[in-house]
Amino acid sequence: MTAAALRALHHGRAADDPLVLPGPWDAESARIFAAAGFPTLATPSAGVSAALGYADGSTPPDEMFAAVARIVRAVEVPVTADLEAGYGLPAKELVERIAATGAVGCNIEDSDHHSGALTDAGRQADRLAEIRAAAGDALVINARIDVFLPGRCGSGDTDLAVQVEEAVRRGLRYAAAGADCVYPILAPPHVLRELADRIGLPVNALAVPGGPPPRELGAAGASRVTFGGGLHGRAMGAVRALAEELRTG
Repeated sequence: MTAAALRALHHGRAADDPLVLPGPWDAESARIFAAAGFPTLATPSAGVSAALGYADGSTPPDEMFAAVARIVRAVEVPVTADLEAGYGLPAKELVERIAATGAVGCNIEDSDHHSGALTDAGRQADRLAEIRAAAGDALVINARIDVFLPGRCGSGDTDLAVQVEEAVRRGLRYAAAGADCVYPILAPPHVLRELADRIGLPVNALAVPGGPPPRELGAAGASRVTFGGGLHGRAMGAVRALAEELRTG
């Protein structure tokens, strides 16, 4: 359950065998995914927030860290946590609070959840470097790159070439700052290989309903595949169907 074990899982993988990290939203869902044989899990901020009764991006940090800790305690596999943009915490405090949960990895995004504005790449790289310095090798840093999200890339928002170049520019800076992998969320699958080759780090792809499955994303260039709040959404869809069955039955 160490960062070294999690880090190693990202490397030496076959093209059609990416690291697949289901996203548990509570202790029980974590146990189910771990029992199914997945070697590591990745908590999603959206799923955890919904399970706690909050909109994504609105969960108080204390509640998010407590939820992550419950998930970590429930399983014997490494857990990495989506901690949004780090809640404005200084790097040292952020690392200490991650360590207290038992998680050995984290996502840190490079845009403001509420305004939708991208963080300056240099400032974000400096923050990642501070997190790396505070954590040493004891944390796998997945640097999220938000340029492919709607509204993030300014006048180039609909120009894929502009988005790719900005993603590469940011990814290279984040790599130099000590990130272990990059997460160009919602990047089209056909640009994943280019991003991985040009940035030089494992790339995390988001699997979305109706999109390519994990193996195809791996073949397209992803070393790691996560699901955001998608698995929680599917589970709640089953609960809604059950509720309707009970209501009408």
